[in-house]
Amino acid sequence: MRNRLRFLILLLSAGMLAAACTGADGGDPGGDAAGDGSYPRAETLFTSGTQWGPPSNWNPIMNWTYATGTVGLVYETLFLYDPLTDEFEPWLAEKGDWTDDTTYEVTLRDGLTWSDGKPITAEDVVFTVNLGEMESVPYHPLWEFLDSAEAVDDLTARFTFKEPRYQQWANWVYFNPIVPKHLWENKSEEDVTAGANEKPVGSGPYLYETHDQDRQVWKKNDKWWGKEMLDLDVKPTYVIDIVNTSNEAALGQLLQGGIDLSNNFLPGIATLVKGGYQLQTYYPEAPYMLAANTTWMVPNTTKAPMNDPKFRQALANSVDVGKIVNSVYGQIVQAADPTGLLPIWDKYIDKAQVDRLGYSFNTGKAKRLLAQAGYRDTNGDGLVEGKDGAKIDLKLATPSGWTDWNEAARVIAEGAKAAGISVTSETPADTVVQDMRESGEFDIILDNQRQMDNTPWRYYEYVFGLPVHKQQTTVNYGRYENAQAWALVNQLDGTKIDDLAGMKAISSQLQRIQLTDMPAIPLWYNGLWAQASNAVWTNWPSAEQGGPNYLPTMWRGYLQRDAIKMLTELRPAEKK
Repeated sequence: MRNRLRFLILLLSAGMLAAACTGADGGDPGGDAAGDGSYPRAETLFTSGTQWGPPSNWNPIMNWTYATGTVGLVYETLFLYDPLTDEFEPWLAEKGDWTDDTTYEVTLRDGLTWSDGKPITAEDVVFTVNLGEMESVPYHPLWEFLDSAEAVDDLTARFTFKEPRYQQWANWVYFNPIVPKHLWENKSEEDVTAGANEKPVGSGPYLYETHDQDRQVWKKNDKWWGKEMLDLDVKPTYVIDIVNTSNEAALGQLLQGGIDLSNNFLPGIATLVKGGYQLQTYYPEAPYMLAANTTWMVPNTTKAPMNDPKFRQALANSVDVGKIVNSVYGQIVQAADPTGLLPIWDKYIDKAQVDRLGYSFNTGKAKRLLAQAGYRDTNGDGLVEGKDGAKIDLKLATPSGWTDWNEAARVIAEGAKAAGISVTSETPADTVVQDMRESGEFDIILDNQRQMDNTPWRYYEYVFGLPVHKQQTTVNYGRYENAQAWALVNQLDGTKIDDLAGMKAISSQLQRIQLTDMPAIPLWYNGLWAQASNAVWTNWPSAEQGGPNYLPTMWRGYLQRDAIKMLTELRPAEKK
């Protein structure tokens, strides 16, 4: 998932900022930013940053393309998960427990209803899980270890596992929304996994209102169950997500207050936060943003010399990550730990392993590793050849227009050359890079698809996932094959989520393999891009003690990561 504007180069000069402030089409912050008088500005929340084209489906099963807000605002999950506290919170569910090692029971809250007035029952939960028996449903792998799902009574669903995967199930119960059986049971597999679901009926705090080429509009559901059962109330009457267009328009709307929350990557935001524009980020100082995912440099381990762990180690030591953090990003990202585990997973990092096997920018060490592994500069051009004397000329592909990654790739290539490795940056179209990544027709790429989550199992599944297929569409793009590592990943999956010692022990073994073999090279933590305007709404999530410490984002998959509570904490700005 890439939640960023496809920026050209934006020069944040005072003149351009002034032009953006006066020339954007965001409208007067005190009026109706929609421009047609339909939505009172003081009751409407405008967001942007997820939708890259006109809204075209409201299907919660299609977890990569649904209109922003479909899951979280309309469809809801059994639990919420807060990555910042590592805690699950009952949501549609009142409770969920493992009654023995292979049996999980979930109890729904009594009195829940769908927005069409029909009751929500355990049959809906069982039906939703059973959809996974369709091969094209994203959570189809659930049925590799799930044996049966049954409704014990109206409020209780029981799941029996032939091989309990505690980590994966804990991920499922908070991430996947429940759908109404009475409206979905006659859908074909094609409708379930590819249908537009144009009239979404869910259980959440908002209802579908309308959409257009440039926006998705949700209206507050005054009958939402959470008002009575949770004593929570979302504050905006309307949530309007604006389709991303140009950098000038997005930045201009934010500066004017025409957009309240931008979840786009906006270069130079550190300067703007301190520039009197009523803007706010999660942290008031560097790194400004929470860490959302890890950006890896992924070498194709099926190609020489990237099939040599020693070469990959040398490549890792050649990268000046500090220059990327400071010069490319202006300190709105952080350098990654050598394990790549996000700050929320710090407790799983084996610091002794990192001290012993970790890497950092060190051109001299990179040169020594190359020499020790048998790579020599035989023609005196300052660049090493392969062990067989063949020329090494690697290509690092990043999508055209992703200017932060394009510039980072240039820094990576410079560092590699200084160490004696020929790396050339190239910038094909986004779709071309995607095809290269999935087909394996690349030398080196950057990637950051796995987000902050409830378990590091998800991270290690990405790094070590087997088997390797001709087309790799979700994990292990570097085609690294290590049966021992994959067995450890599955052992981690089968470890109970409250067994911290067991999870740490397995993670330590995986870190030893990762830091030795370098199947993917962590570089920096990509930010949870979030720039909020205080012109219309205030009390945004922040790191401030005692404040609303929720995730400030509308990205797909994040409202169920507790970000929905952001909307319950907002306050109208005081009129001046």
